[in-house]
Amino acid sequence: MRATLLLIAMGLGLLAAPGRGQAQVVLPPADTVRPVPPPLWRKSGKAGLGLNESLLSTNWRGGGVNTIGFNALANLKANRRLGVHSFDNESDFLFAFSETRGLGYRKGQDRLYLDTKYGRAISSNWNMFLSLNLLTQFAGGYKYDKDALSNDRARQVSGFFAPAFLTAAYGFEYHPNPAFRVRLAPFAPRLTVVNRAERFVGVLGDTPYGVNPGHSTRWEVLAAQVLAEYDKPLSPAVALKARYVLFANYANLNGKEIDHRLDLGLTAKVGKYVNVALNGIGLYDFDQDAGLQYSQGLTIGVAYAFQNFVDEKK
Repeated sequence: MRATLLLIAMGLGLLAAPGRGQAQVVLPPADTVRPVPPPLWRKSGKAGLGLNESLLSTNWRGGGVNTIGFNALANLKANRRLGVHSFDNESDFLFAFSETRGLGYRKGQDRLYLDTKYGRAISSNWNMFLSLNLLTQFAGGYKYDKDALSNDRARQVSGFFAPAFLTAAYGFEYHPNPAFRVRLAPFAPRLTVVNRAERFVGVLGDTPYGVNPGHSTRWEVLAAQVLAEYDKPLSPAVALKARYVLFANYANLNGKEIDHRLDLGLTAKVGKYVNVALNGIGLYDFDQDAGLQYSQGLTIGVAYAFQNFVDEKK
């Protein structure tokens, strides 16, 4: 009897011993857990669509006309850094139009901007760089006025690649923080392209956008460019993006013939996918017009944004 009890006690002790009858989980030391490496390409994007309309009955006494409007915008970036080398790419698209009863189709805003840049760091805040960018539009633009008999008319003043500006820039870039950067390019040759320039002579004058009729291009080789960008959230729901470009031809280096362009975009998120966007463009280009040109648009629509990295601390 005593031998039986002794055998039972020994069996229970073996079952209760560590490693017997149960699995052991071994955790690696905390210092051996590897963090997730940052992505090779830092990608981000924003896109939005907006639609507005007004519909009135034929006997509506309050005045007004039926109108429908549409707008779309998108901004995509892909950047990479390898030691002192950096590669930055951006595409920016904006388009808006309206259809109004009695007036028909009217384009509001239209922009296509593509930019690619290689930089080599020479200090924590300065790069040497070379870049190539394109600025043009998609759809035709028209000037609406009246002829000698007071009849309404629409005359085309722009179109796809009419004009288009292709600029190669070489110089230095200052970037004190992730939100702001400015490029100083003392050598920035620009090619202006106007497809079939002669069709705009009657509206814009003898040299539409600086291109002689019978030609489709104009070179400005000895020129300088300054490009400044500011892109930063002002709050968790509001973001501001601004781009300013100055272009100066050394052959006509005077205040009247230096080109300036400012693009502004202010967005505010109302919900997860709903936002309000205010866009504006200010332009002074003596080859186009002796006065200041501007365009402004306000839209409410759906929006989507993504990025595959965590913002750097500012």
